Amino acid sequence: MTDLVRFGVSLEDDLLKKFDRHIKQHKYTNRSEAIRDMIREELVKKEWTENKEVTGAITLVYDHHTRELVTKVLDVQHDYHACILSTQHIHLDHHNCFEIIVTKGKSKEIEELYQKLKSIKSVKHAGFMMATKGKDLP
Repeated sequence: MTDLVRFGVSLEDDLLKKFDRHIKQHKYTNRSEAIRDMIREELVKKEWTENKEVTGAITLVYDHHTRELVTKVLDVQHDYHACILSTQHIHLDHHNCFEIIVTKGKSKEIEELYQKLKSIKSVKHAGFMMATKGKDLP
């Protein structure tokens, strides 16, 4: 770790109690770790709002027996091939599939890909996780 800087933070008692419960619930070892994590999370969100090159994951659940659905999902993915690093297709049962799409590119393009996949009729569930390439985070 680089040079550590200590600083004081003033909080209302109720807010500090809630923060300490959050720390315990998420199994942080101390307040500093929790604060560092929260700051990094905000920096990742900032990268996304500034349309920087980022990474992330899109998840889909769908019934592969639904007519033309797999073709539609693949067509959208091919339209955005430049920002897709990898896909993983998992068979949950005889009908339902879980797909993970790992992305890297400008955040607006990745968000557009997610919205197009999510809005395909018969996609049962879609999820989205923002991440960073890490080069701008300490």
